[in-house]
Amino acid sequence: MLRIGVDLGGTKIEVVALESGGKELFRKRIPTPREYNATLDAIESLVNEAESTLGLTGSVGVGIPGVVSPFSGLVKNANSTWLNGHPLDIDLGERLKREVRVANDANCFAVSEAIDGAAAGKGVVFGVIIGTGCGAGVAINGKAHGGGNGIGGEWGHNPLPWMTKDEFNTTSCFCGNQDCIETFISGTGFVRDFKVAGGDAVSVIEIVALLKNGDMLAKAAFERYMDRLARSLAHVINIIDPDVIVLGGGVSNIEAIYPKLPALLTKYVLGNECRTPVVQNRYGSSSGVRGAAWLW
Repeated sequence: MLRIGVDLGGTKIEVVALESGGKELFRKRIPTPREYNATLDAIESLVNEAESTLGLTGSVGVGIPGVVSPFSGLVKNANSTWLNGHPLDIDLGERLKREVRVANDANCFAVSEAIDGAAAGKGVVFGVIIGTGCGAGVAINGKAHGGGNGIGGEWGHNPLPWMTKDEFNTTSCFCGNQDCIETFISGTGFVRDFKVAGGDAVSVIEIVALLKNGDMLAKAAFERYMDRLARSLAHVINIIDPDVIVLGGGVSNIEAIYPKLPALLTKYVLGNECRTPVVQNRYGSSSGVRGAAWLW
């Protein structure tokens, strides 16, 4: 069975076609048109090209930076704002003459890693994407868990757990609330914290380079970051106790995270015992599009 996945991002649309065992047969990426009907045209063209190239017809799954509301059937919460308010799955289904499944891109990431990635074979997978922002998704037995409101995994927009006095009311989030997890543990939040402490860097890569060279401000910023990451993930472990946590996004490439995190988690998880594996993703930036294909 041919499975076609589409990763619909704010700057690019990527399509991949997988055979039943997960082998990649086709891949193509194009810029995202910043208009709804043009986006439908682009996805339709990519799917048609994949199928004509392979001489096969496949199922279609789409990952988006938002969700389809289970109540209205319309896209909501997408930072690609031209998608909001439209029945994307229905409109694409009519064009492609088949049912199309649409899920949040972080849920697609979790599904990809649960099926044949770093969490292959695990029952409950919490997939975290930490980059410019911070999102997460949940896969249960290889299937995306959107939840009754369609927002399963939107952990980044809960408050940072166990805040210290000097953390309260210090950040503002685009969602309209203050002190969201995203504002502290995203790459953007990491850089912001470093600058507030007097550091001079404009990217996570620069901070990590300073850290490796023994810079004390970078070391202190990284220690604060790790403690906040541990608090945030311990909250998840206390609630759903996943079999594994998979990290993705640019921040997941910081190798120093993985040996340091287990001891920090133990400080915050109820009972002060925790052996939940926290691992780096297998498929990197390809995980979202592969997860979209695996929605079927």
